[in-house]
Amino acid sequence: MPEDKQSDAVDKFLADRKAFEDRKQALIDDLLRQKAEAVKAFDEKLAKLGYQAKDGAGKSRRSHHKQPSASPSAKAKA
Repeated sequence: MPEDKQSDAVDKFLADRKAFEDRKQALIDDLLRQKAEAVKAFDEKLAKLGYQAKDGAGKSRRSHHKQPSASPSAKAKA
């Protein structure tokens, strides 16, 4: 009898955990859908204002690495 209660408790716990994970995933999916809709609406508003997105779609990232210079003196040294 105590084993039955333990297995029932384990089964209940596993079912609750699965329900929790399913609900969590549904909320995440809903949030991602809402975000996509908001971005789309924002893009439409920008388009109405005449904004044209560039090919790069934003600024290039800055880097702390120095770019090799293309000056003639640098080529002569190499």
